[in-house]
Amino acid sequence: MSDDPETGLDPKDWAAFRKTAHALLEAAIDKMEQAREGRVWTPFPADMKAAFDQPLPAEGLDDSALAGRLAELLPYGVGNTHPRFFGWVHGSGTPQNLLAEIAGAAINANAGGRDHGAIHVERQVIRWCRELFGFPETASGLIVSGTSLATVVALKVARDVRLGFATRKTGLSGARLVGYASAEAHACNPRAFDILGLGADALRKIPVNDRFEMDTAALRAAIAADRAGGFEPFVIIGTAGTVNAGATDPLTELADIASAEQLWFHVDGAFGALGILVPDLAPRFSAIARADSLAFDFHKWLHVNYDAGCVLVRDGTQHRHAFTDRPDYLQAATRGLAAGNPWPVEYGPELSRSFRALKVWSQIAGFGTGRLGAAIAENCAQAAYLAGKVAADHRLELMAPVALNICCFRYVGSDVEANARDALNEEIVIRLQERGVAAPSTTRLRGSTVIRVNLTNHRTTTGDLDLLLAEILVLGEDADVRGFAARNRT
Repeated sequence: MSDDPETGLDPKDWAAFRKTAHALLEAAIDKMEQAREGRVWTPFPADMKAAFDQPLPAEGLDDSALAGRLAELLPYGVGNTHPRFFGWVHGSGTPQNLLAEIAGAAINANAGGRDHGAIHVERQVIRWCRELFGFPETASGLIVSGTSLATVVALKVARDVRLGFATRKTGLSGARLVGYASAEAHACNPRAFDILGLGADALRKIPVNDRFEMDTAALRAAIAADRAGGFEPFVIIGTAGTVNAGATDPLTELADIASAEQLWFHVDGAFGALGILVPDLAPRFSAIARADSLAFDFHKWLHVNYDAGCVLVRDGTQHRHAFTDRPDYLQAATRGLAAGNPWPVEYGPELSRSFRALKVWSQIAGFGTGRLGAAIAENCAQAAYLAGKVAADHRLELMAPVALNICCFRYVGSDVEANARDALNEEIVIRLQERGVAAPSTTRLRGSTVIRVNLTNHRTTTGDLDLLLAEILVLGEDADVRGFAARNRT
C-alpha cells in the first residue's frame, strides 16, 4: 500500500484537465446550439463501430485523448434533439439540463438513502408532482428510470395490497389475479405482469372505440366474465396518451368502475399525463387525482434529459410496506448520515440510484410550469395543423383522430394498389430517415401500416412539418421508391 496520492485516479494536472473539460463542454454546447441544423439521424460509421469493438484495455487514454473520443460521439445520437425527429415518443432535452448534469456528476450522490442533499431535492420534486396531479399529502413517490419501472413499482403495490403483504415472502400461492388495459396500452404493462409473476396473459386487452379509447362496456363485461370464471380482478390500467395515436381513455368512467368493483386504479401517463399543464387539456386528465397510482416520464414532454420517470402512489403507507426491508447494515438512525428516514430504497427495488431528481428539479425550477405547459400546447397545435394539411391532400389519408400530439396518416396516391400501400409507406419512412431529412416512425392501425408523427419537441416549427409533407409526397411519387415497395409488398 502507498500514501502517495499519485496512485489515485484524480488528474495529475488539474489545470490541464480543466482546459480539456472546458473544450468538451464547448463542443457539447455547440451541438445543442446547432440542434436545428443538419441531418436528423446520422448512421454510426463503420470505422467508429470498429473503434468500439476493441479488446479490454490494460493501459488507459490520457484525458485529452479521452475527451476527443467523447466528442467524436456527439453527432451520432438517435436524433431526438433535432426539430424533425418525429419518431416514437422521445423528449428533446434542453441545454439548461447540462448544468444539472454537471452538478450531479460532481456530487456523485447515491440517492438510495441517508441524509444528504439529493434526498431533499427528490422530496421536493415529489411534492410538486403530488400538487400537480391532485394527490394527497400522504401520497408517496419515487424518481425512477422511466414509466416501465414505475409501472412495475405501482403494480407490485397493487398486487401486494390485494393478496396481503405476506406474499412478499410466500409468493402468489396460486392466486389467479387479472387486470385490464386497453388494446392500445403500452407494452410495459404486460411486461410488468410478467415480471411480477402474474403472466402477461393475465392482463386482459380491452377493445377500443373508433377514437382508440378503451370501450368501457367491454371492460365491464370482461370483469364479470373473469369473476364468473374464478379469476380475481385486481387492477384497471387507464392510459393517458396512447403511444400509437395519443388517445386518452375515459379516466373518470374508469375511476368509477374501479371504485364500484373495488379494484386498484392505475394510470399510465407516460407522456400524456403532463398535458395537465395546459389549461385547455387539463379537464381530460382531472380524474388522475382519483388514481391509486400514476406512472409518467419527465424525459418525454417535460424535456428532461434521459432518463427520468416517476411513480406516485396514493397511499404512502401501502407503498412503503410493499418494498421496505432494512437489513442490519441499513438500519435507521435519528442523527448523522444514516438519518433522513424513510429512505427511497423503501419505496422501490433500487438501493443504488443516481441523482435523477436534480435535473428534474432544475427543469421545473428553471422554466416553471407555465413555460413548460406552453411548449406542450404548441406541440398539440402543430399536430392539429399537420392533420389539417393531410386531410386537404387527396394523396394522403388521415388514419386516426388527433387527440393530443400524434398524427397518423399514410400516402395513398391516386394509383397505388391497396396491397402495396403498407410497403410503400414503410419505405417512405426509411428513406426519410436514411436521407437525414426527418425521422418519423411507423405503426399499425386498423390493420394498415401508417406514418406516425409524434411531436414532443420544443424546437419543432410548422415549417418543419411543411417540409416533412413535401418530402413524403416527393418520395411517394418516386419511381425507385415505388418499385422497391412493389417488390417487397406484403
